Amino acid sequence: MITQYTRLDVADNTGAKELMCIQVMKGGAAAWGKRRLRVGHVGDIIMCSVKQCLPSSDYKKGEKVRCVVVRTKYPRRRRDGSYVRFDSNAAVIIDDDNNPKGTRVFGPVARELREKNFTKIISLAEEVW
Repeated sequence: MITQYTRLDVADNTGAKELMCIQVMKGGAAAWGKRRLRVGHVGDIIMCSVKQCLPSSDYKKGEKVRCVVVRTKYPRRRRDGSYVRFDSNAAVIIDDDNNPKGTRVFGPVARELREKNFTKIISLAEEVW
């Protein structure tokens, strides 16, 4: 479950290393007390700020980027009744056409990305869970 101010690892080779979620663009809502927060799960699009990056990267610290969530620590229930969860929260930086900016995707990604039409990320990933 990704909310505002959540820190995420970058799962591609764009040069950014750590992101912080600014806003969940497409996702569900969770009620805590009197206010409702937008929360993101696997396959949701979020806006992030780059917090750490390589010096040779195209991105600089503080730059805003669009991302798609590929891994979450929060367990996600599948239609067959099983649950999937990962060790870290991770995202892949995408462009306006929902294609990944990087040429490689590191680590496993969730199968739910196929349902959300992120097939390019699925094909670049090392492993699909």
